[in-house]
Amino acid sequence: MTVLVKINRRSNVSEFFSFVALPQRYSDQQQSQSQKLEFGIQYLMDGGTLNIKKWVVMYPVYINSKKSVAEGRRISLSKACENPNCIEISDCCKHLKLPSAVEIDKAYPRDFMQVGRVRVQLKREDGTLLNPASTSRKQLMQKIADLVPRHPERVKKQESQKVKKQELQATTLTAGTSSKSGKGGKKKR
Repeated sequence: MTVLVKINRRSNVSEFFSFVALPQRYSDQQQSQSQKLEFGIQYLMDGGTLNIKKWVVMYPVYINSKKSVAEGRRISLSKACENPNCIEISDCCKHLKLPSAVEIDKAYPRDFMQVGRVRVQLKREDGTLLNPASTSRKQLMQKIADLVPRHPERVKKQESQKVKKQELQATTLTAGTSSKSGKGGKKKR
């Protein structure tokens, strides 16, 4: 299966761009290679296809603090983050200036309900590192797990949950203060 890259512009999430790897029959084949290179992508191969088979594979389970080592977590529990998804991992890779491709149609082999994986390029074709700060898979996983809790979508979600919780507490405090005490109800004769 040939994999092409289609650019998904998600300006509200981050200032970087995300890739979604799609099968060739679903992609726009009319898009020229020069349009793809305008974003500064230097790793496109012949005919606009990517050679992502040699890239590092990252499943969200690898950095999930809710999973055990037997279920697939690969970093320590103290460094892992809670329930990451592929888009957050891809955005963190863009923040670290590492090319990545999201494969939505792939599933984690141990738990096929965990859908999606991210492929990340750590090294160039000649073997030199793209980002000297992350030299290994494990180091990359730890950096991504550190960045995911600060992801803009996750921060917005947490703030909205705090506001809802405060509103709920305010309504229960005002409704909970009444002058009656005791059980109330119908008295027996």
